[in-house]
Amino acid sequence: MRKIVLLVAVVALLAGGALSWSHRGPALATTSTSKIERASLVSSTATTTTTTGATTTTTPLPMPQPVCFSHMKSGGPGHAPIPIEVCKPWQAKDTWSGSTPSIYTSAFRPNIAQPTVIAYATWVRTSTTDLALYLGYEGPGTTTLPRGPEEVPPTATNRLLATFNSGFYEKDLASGFFTNHTLYFPMVYGLATVVRYTNGRVDIVRWTGGPRPAGNVLMARQNLPLLVNVDAATPLSANNAAWGSTLGGVPAVWRSAIGIDANGNLIYVAAPDQTSATLAALMVRLHAVRAMQLDINPAWPIFVTYGGAGAKSPSLFVANPNQISTRFLYVSTKDFFAVYLSRRPGEAQPW
Repeated sequence: MRKIVLLVAVVALLAGGALSWSHRGPALATTSTSKIERASLVSSTATTTTTTGATTTTTPLPMPQPVCFSHMKSGGPGHAPIPIEVCKPWQAKDTWSGSTPSIYTSAFRPNIAQPTVIAYATWVRTSTTDLALYLGYEGPGTTTLPRGPEEVPPTATNRLLATFNSGFYEKDLASGFFTNHTLYFPMVYGLATVVRYTNGRVDIVRWTGGPRPAGNVLMARQNLPLLVNVDAATPLSANNAAWGSTLGGVPAVWRSAIGIDANGNLIYVAAPDQTSATLAALMVRLHAVRAMQLDINPAWPIFVTYGGAGAKSPSLFVANPNQISTRFLYVSTKDFFAVYLSRRPGEAQPW
């Protein structure tokens, strides 16, 4: 009897945790089946162990919450299909690294009215990784300063975990770009900015500093205003025209974004057929407290994971037919981000 009571309590607790996602998406009818699906698909918990003298403390590490997406369930003969939410866990992509996984991915259908549209989301643990920023040979723009490797440095591939696209060209949007102690383009007040600090922390903020980052900033890349702020889509996100020119002038195109969750971990998403408003809604659904749009249009969104040290077995997670998995292992046209396994907080990025 005690085992039965314990089992019921655990299932109820897990179901309750998964149900906390419901308010992030559209109101959907639920069934007992959907609740069971949610309860059985909660992500596992990672831990870290700290020893101080004779005392050993095990602390749970933050984990990404289950991804919930719309699904149509048969209503039976003579009845209309029933919209429900199905949740599934994130999948660790760097289990080969020898440490607690840092890169988790999940693909899902964000809208039951568009069953062919898949969103590709990635969660990055910032406490165990270094976020790096590189120029391409054209992007973000023309400069007389040294452009660096313009690719993932071959000497750093042994701890490379992921790579993904950056933002707009400088010619299309004046915005700050600072990396490897070099200010390539001055920071612009008020723009959304992904920042990495000397203490190892990563954040996405509305820039309120001057044209040059302060001494505690290791990397900063701007692109447009904030798309999400204080757990909600910004009013400007409803104005699609304010978020870049689209291919063919259509409102819904491939778009990508990066956000930060309440625990300071990064969330990346890319999906086709997105407006600025639906992209913002995606980031809110993924529990971003602040987020910024990155690149848009079919040619650019890309997220690559690697199956082993030395950039072995690159895999194109974002199913964009315009991209290839080895994109950043040779000289790139545009600037991009890379994620490395960290050796110490605030270390210099490979260059």
